Amino acid sequence: MDCAAPSAPLEVTAYTVPDTIRRERADKVLAHAFPAHSRSAFQRALEAGLVKADGRIIEQSSEVKAGQVMEFSFPETTVMELKAVDIPLDVIFEDKHLIVLNKAAGMVVHPGVGTGEDTMVHALLAHCAGGLSGIGGVERPGIVHRLDKETTGLIVVAKHDAAHRALADQFASRTMRKEYVALVSGVPKTDSGSIDRSISRHPVHRHRMTTGEGGRPSRTDWTVEKKFGEAAALVRCRIHTGRTHQIRVHLKSLGHPVLGDATYGWKPNPAMPVPARVMLHAEHLVFTHPVSGKVMDLAAPLPADFKKLVAALRKLPKGK
Repeated sequence: MDCAAPSAPLEVTAYTVPDTIRRERADKVLAHAFPAHSRSAFQRALEAGLVKADGRIIEQSSEVKAGQVMEFSFPETTVMELKAVDIPLDVIFEDKHLIVLNKAAGMVVHPGVGTGEDTMVHALLAHCAGGLSGIGGVERPGIVHRLDKETTGLIVVAKHDAAHRALADQFASRTMRKEYVALVSGVPKTDSGSIDRSISRHPVHRHRMTTGEGGRPSRTDWTVEKKFGEAAALVRCRIHTGRTHQIRVHLKSLGHPVLGDATYGWKPNPAMPVPARVMLHAEHLVFTHPVSGKVMDLAAPLPADFKKLVAALRKLPKGK
């Protein structure tokens, strides 16, 4: 399948912010004014420095107001080929508009530096035989959201641009219900709670995220579903935002990192089995079908390694 890779800028388009706008994010204003282009497309243009307001290049998080003259262009495209590879996929739901997969542990969602031809995108190119939305860009055809390499569970992929935009809007407007289950170190003092802490890139360790001032608003609701003595707990998390590593960094801030997640503070416990990965699973997803309007209520069963660890934790002596 041929995909697009960025090159030189295209023709510049000018737009005057209407009087109805008091103060709003630039990407949102432009996506509303030019519905043929997705908000993510404008975000990429902003990131590339191809959007100006009153003659000055603006940042991705910039706001604009009535009367400002905006100028923008999109990165030009050249042909780049991604190889379709026949890799088995666990399909939870599929029709001509979208596909929902149960991602396996260890599978990278899209190609990047250091990845091979074994990503989910390579598998989707073979499975869908060219029927994927192009909005995702160079290496992310059809991809609406992502899961970390070690995280298992539900992920939604769009087969055409209209479905992609509609699904992306549900993510952006937080109307899509996303629930994960995690095995965490220790047991929280209360049975439920809400973590409302901003998340940003760590100032020193750039591969990590952190909580604190200056980040993007992030909220995770959590409930303890099972306790394994004092050693660990099974926690259900509902995320209202979709920040990078959100659940992992939020649970670390709670003092209960996900088992196997050394990046965010997990340390082996001699009394417990050592997990082979970060024990996080995207179990439940509820959204509106982008074409039929039907409520899609989907679940992915716990993977074998997750269930095996739960069984081992049940055997721990009480109080350990």
